[in-house]
Amino acid sequence: MSLRTPSSPVARAVDDARIPPTLRWTVPVTTVLTALVVAVPAAALSGAVAPLLLGDAGPVVRWGMVLLKVVHHLAAALTIGLLVAAAFLVREGRGTDRRGAAARVAALSALLWAVSSAAILVVGFGDLAGIPLGAPGYLSDLLANLWGLEAMRLRLIETVLVALLVPLAASARTRGALAWASVLALVALLPLAYGGHASGSDGHETAVTALALHLVGMCVWVGGLMALGLLLPLLGPALPDTLRRYSLLATWCYAAIALSGLLFALLTVDDLADLSSAYWVLIWAKVLLLGVLGVFGGLQRRVVIGRGADRPWLFGALAAGELAVMGAAVALGTVLSRTPPPVVESSADVDTAVFALTGYPMPPPYSSARLLDTWQVNWLFLLVAFVAVGLYAAGCVKLWRRGDRWPWWRLLVWVLGWALFVYVTSGAPAVYGRVMFSQHMMMHMALMMGVPLLLVPAQAITLAYRTLPARRDKTLGPREVLLAVVHSRWAGFVANPLVAGVVFFGSLIVFYWTGLLELAMTTHVGHVLMVVHFSLSGFAFVWSLVGQDPGPEKWPAPLRILVLLGTLAAHAFFGLALMQGSWLLAPAFYKAIEVPWVPDLLADQQVGGAIAWGVGELPTVVLVLMVMVDWMHRDERESVRSDRRADRDDDAELAAYNAHLQSLAQRSRR
Repeated sequence: MSLRTPSSPVARAVDDARIPPTLRWTVPVTTVLTALVVAVPAAALSGAVAPLLLGDAGPVVRWGMVLLKVVHHLAAALTIGLLVAAAFLVREGRGTDRRGAAARVAALSALLWAVSSAAILVVGFGDLAGIPLGAPGYLSDLLANLWGLEAMRLRLIETVLVALLVPLAASARTRGALAWASVLALVALLPLAYGGHASGSDGHETAVTALALHLVGMCVWVGGLMALGLLLPLLGPALPDTLRRYSLLATWCYAAIALSGLLFALLTVDDLADLSSAYWVLIWAKVLLLGVLGVFGGLQRRVVIGRGADRPWLFGALAAGELAVMGAAVALGTVLSRTPPPVVESSADVDTAVFALTGYPMPPPYSSARLLDTWQVNWLFLLVAFVAVGLYAAGCVKLWRRGDRWPWWRLLVWVLGWALFVYVTSGAPAVYGRVMFSQHMMMHMALMMGVPLLLVPAQAITLAYRTLPARRDKTLGPREVLLAVVHSRWAGFVANPLVAGVVFFGSLIVFYWTGLLELAMTTHVGHVLMVVHFSLSGFAFVWSLVGQDPGPEKWPAPLRILVLLGTLAAHAFFGLALMQGSWLLAPAFYKAIEVPWVPDLLADQQVGGAIAWGVGELPTVVLVLMVMVDWMHRDERESVRSDRRADRDDDAELAAYNAHLQSLAQRSRR
């Protein structure tokens, strides 16, 4: 079957209509079988299924956990791969139903994913409790501990999310619905990131980040290739574009998996002897397979994509070999999760109340000299900042190379904004903010008011508009997704200055006068959600006032100034309330950690109130000045837009106005 690119839309539609409606089911089936064949000897040789001296649940549970996880991981990957391919990679033609076929199969694989997750939930209880699967009272004990045990709770959350995904995937046919289904599928993976080996160690946060990167990268990469192999008979002339898009996505996934491996290495090695343990033998085998997959990716780029993808049989052959290696890698990863890691000596004091409640050791006594030399890297936020700066810099270079103007100072403020973000999430404000209210407030204020003041003037949305390529085949690419989000009703609602101001101030009241503060201090999920929410709410507030990017229409400058002054007056009232308050926020937490160099908790909280009040003053002045400058330049920008519109339509607006005057003059003569 020839995969020549049609020379016209009519030819493309004719070719699309000739595609036979069949699927290549051997692709996912062969991948699963390969993974199972590799998993059995690997589990036997590594000791992953060896009987335990105490609390052994029996061979059914030990082997069941390995085999069920292999099926679970590949079902999840196929589901995510099909949804991502249907939403973002594959175009439709006249008479084709590629998205519908992908969605129907995704619903079936999601059902298998949900069933395997539920089975792991049942069998996993025996593994945790050390009792055989058919022991008396097994089911009642399972139900009694379903929410109480963290591992059971996380697996239950995943099972419920995937169960919700099944009907959504079955009914999704539009690009938007499939995109939302793929988002839900990726979210369903995240609970699994909290069940790794390091969940109870001082590397918990790094382990969660590494495992999340690995799971998302693996599922999109492996699942995407499985999806393309399954849908290959339906792709026809859509194959070249689909492969190019998948290749770029696979490159990002490859980098994510490699980075996750480096992070895991930081957690499981403290001497050279660890590198020869059974755990690390499996890791070395996975590294070897990752190198082989890199070779396959290079062949796909050079041989298939580089020559126009006009030989589908060649892509099918390479994909089959690559999926066999991927199946083996998934099997080894599953066995690795059941293999005890090397015992790494920790330098942290894990017996303190601080570590028990926060997962972090007690920092050294606080002093102003430690504000610059105290760091504990949060890899999640560091990675976000690194990617954001890299993409922005790449966009600037692209514009400059083609001769377009883009001010250098915007790149500078963008870098400074993310540098401040990294400092407050990995530096002293983050480290001491876990045990001191005042430093927590410093981090909070920087996220809500300092970082947005630097990021918003960089106009990242405008840069993306000017650099991201537009897709002409009605598929969702990065530019199309950005356009849909920025011009959505939701964005119009959130970017309303009044709404953004209410969220900005209301978040303070809800967060500090409920149990959310303690939740953010004692849980990793709560901490991440706190940082994300405060960063986004601050950005939305500043953007609604002074943002220059395309989006919802801005309010008149006088109204924006009124909203700004009213919101920050309420913010100042919040700070004064903390400064003068005689009650302690999150008292159970702060009293339990017993920080020796914070003798007066209420005094430290009042210092935090002073920080909240004082930090708001300078940003208020800066924001008012920025709104005034925007007010003065708005007429100039409108004039420029009007001139550009006149150049495009030969000054049609002026011609219409003159014609209207002439008609009025003719009527007056009559």
